[in-house]
Amino acid sequence: MTSLPMPAKFSSDVSGSYPAIAGIAAGETGASGTSAAGNEQFLLQAFRTFAEAADSLERSYGKLRGEVVRLRAELEQSNAGLLRSLSENRRMREHLDRILEGLPCGVLVERSDGSLSLLNPEGRRLLGLPQLPSASSSLCLSASLSLSSSSLLSAVPADLIDLLNRARQAPGELELRLPDSDSRTERWLAVRHAAIPDGQSETDAANHADAEPVSIFILRDVSDAKSMVQEREKLRREQALAEMASILAHEIRNPLGSLELFAGLLAAAALPQECHLWVEQVQAGLRTLGATVNNVLHFHSLPAPQCAPVDLGLLLDWAGGFLVPMARQARVELCLRNRLQGVWFAADRHRLEQVLLNLVLNALRAMPGGGWVEISGHRTCHGSGSAAVIAVNDTGPGIDARQAARIFEPGFSTRPGSPGLGLAVCRKIVEQHGGSLAASNRAGSGASFVLLLPLGNELRHGEELTDEESRDEEMTVEDPTEEAAG
Repeated sequence: MTSLPMPAKFSSDVSGSYPAIAGIAAGETGASGTSAAGNEQFLLQAFRTFAEAADSLERSYGKLRGEVVRLRAELEQSNAGLLRSLSENRRMREHLDRILEGLPCGVLVERSDGSLSLLNPEGRRLLGLPQLPSASSSLCLSASLSLSSSSLLSAVPADLIDLLNRARQAPGELELRLPDSDSRTERWLAVRHAAIPDGQSETDAANHADAEPVSIFILRDVSDAKSMVQEREKLRREQALAEMASILAHEIRNPLGSLELFAGLLAAAALPQECHLWVEQVQAGLRTLGATVNNVLHFHSLPAPQCAPVDLGLLLDWAGGFLVPMARQARVELCLRNRLQGVWFAADRHRLEQVLLNLVLNALRAMPGGGWVEISGHRTCHGSGSAAVIAVNDTGPGIDARQAARIFEPGFSTRPGSPGLGLAVCRKIVEQHGGSLAASNRAGSGASFVLLLPLGNELRHGEELTDEESRDEEMTVEDPTEEAAG
């Protein structure tokens, strides 16, 4: 707004011209008499009125100019405040955009016309959409979505679109299990919907009741929560199964021990050869049943081992004699290579017996047509000390390369009807004793299971074993009851 121009000293000029006008009026009066005097008075009155009007106009102009200056200052202040407000709004928008980008849940906003106005990075990930380039600014997110809403929605899987549509009508949160071929774990997506009035237009902002709603979808990946629930349920079932297994195992072991005792007495009695064969079969069945009961009991409730010094050579001798009936029943030759006589190891003997029993039983079951099983033991250097190595080798089909990584998993078995606990129990027992159990295929045919039990500092690194320790003592174990029967 500009100030109005006006001639300087306007009123003074007008007042200064009065004498001239009066002189003219006086001359005219002399000529025309009385009428001239009346005209002079009229003109003087007119000029006085005009001067007063000019003076009032000058004062009004001064006031107007002051008002213009005041309004200009107020306008400048308003403009500065508006700029600060716009800057603050821009910073707030950027802050909110960063929050949306960092949210652990997906946020999808759909306008009333079906176009997407906002979709944060987590929402893109959960919907399986490609992420925007890292250089893209969050401030242009809405614009980029508005231009490509239809193409984005067409890229979303149909089951997710159906989930979003169902979430509009259903209160609360809906969940969907998503197929995920790249991961063994299940993926679950939860969606919650909320509708708010669309305040894009002034009419809608003034009357929210008539405004078309905007749909806001909150998407969450609840896979971890589902997995935790499943783990808790699995743990609860395992605890119940462990309690039941412990009760059944104790109830079975009492009569089973009596049966094994009576079978041993029958084997030592002077019975015909045919009866001895029947007793051997009964003993083999009882020992297999006992191994199964022990596997169940040890797997679900395996307390700390009761360790005491054990002669590993005597342990292998016991295994050679104890397993003969089962080997003969399976038409398998049992061979023992024992170079652990006099080698002592702090262990729970009954649990090491259970390991040997499980490994030999697995070998026998792998050779239904007969074959050969070898139990061997020797001492070797291990780090700065020594270790005992016990191996169980067979001539069966070996270990399938596709299943090699799973053979020690609880419940895994290639034999129908087997609980699949034998090898899992073996590894758990060996690890409790500070050792390791490994499986591999033999060079020719068959499988090899090797136990490594650290003995401590009995051998210094690089020390040679004596000739007596390295001598190979091979023997085929005969049934000790055969001699007694003879």
